[in-house]
Amino acid sequence: MTATAEPLTFGVLGTAGIARKAVVPAIAASDHAVGAVASRDGGRAERFAEEHGIPRSHGSYEALLEDDGIDAVYVPLPNGYHAEWTKRAADAGLDVLCEKPLAVDAAEAREVTDHCDDRSVVLMEGYMYRYHPRTERVLKLIERELEDVRTVTATFRFPLYDRPNDVRLNPDLAGGSLMDVGCYPVSLVRAVLGTPDRAYAHANDTRDAGVDTELAGVLEYDDGRSARVASGFDTQLVQRYRVDATNGWIAVERAFDAPDDEPVELTYEIDGRRGVETFGPVDQYRLQVEHFADGARPLTDGEEAVANMRVIDALYESAGGGGSVAIE
Repeated sequence: MTATAEPLTFGVLGTAGIARKAVVPAIAASDHAVGAVASRDGGRAERFAEEHGIPRSHGSYEALLEDDGIDAVYVPLPNGYHAEWTKRAADAGLDVLCEKPLAVDAAEAREVTDHCDDRSVVLMEGYMYRYHPRTERVLKLIERELEDVRTVTATFRFPLYDRPNDVRLNPDLAGGSLMDVGCYPVSLVRAVLGTPDRAYAHANDTRDAGVDTELAGVLEYDDGRSARVASGFDTQLVQRYRVDATNGWIAVERAFDAPDDEPVELTYEIDGRRGVETFGPVDQYRLQVEHFADGARPLTDGEEAVANMRVIDALYESAGGGGSVAIE
């Protein structure tokens, strides 16, 4: 099917924290609804449904995809399962809102995107920050007022406290700080500067987990522009970016996971004029859901997912000893 402006009923594949804390409440606050939730543990699905007022629960993902009462699927599963269940939802004729990253690498993202296109279903990758009015304003300021942007610096780190079996520390499920939160700085850099030509990165595995728990990268452009991205699980929370141009700069704090109950700001100095712009509380997850459902091609569609993963692949290749890696 194809998403329309009509109210959608979502099925949720899994009971992950992001679904519980953010996306399911966002759907409930919109004109849309969650009609069913599934877990491989039927009791867990039933408890999740009770907690959120969801009418039906299923003890398998397959059963949810056969539920005639849903129009679209939200996929908050561990990264390593995103591609499989996005494709299976597409096979069932259901539009898909999938958490980032869409796939484990660019080749798999390409396969998933083509699969959904072949089945004429809508595919959207869940970069919710792109739908916040502040992000939209930043990109407009860059386009209209900054001259010759030269550098972007973007960071997302937070303290991931040790938990048994945390999927973000599991290499078999495509864990790691770059896949979990570093993908946001990569997305932001691409939104401002476009896709870079080369990547260089250094990573650490401070937990001996088999994934990067800290990563720092440099993205280079043939015309001399550059960007720096960083991610990690080992420091206190920091999520910010700064865009520097020949005639000024723009800086944003609490940049990606913006609170929905407090105002947020952007600061700038452009042509000698300093300013602060304040944005009232909004639920960027709700805005994401509404964008997904409005019938237009999603801003963060499959093609965007492929392009973002190409950069992430190059950063990982470089961090693994590849030196400066060309981004094809």
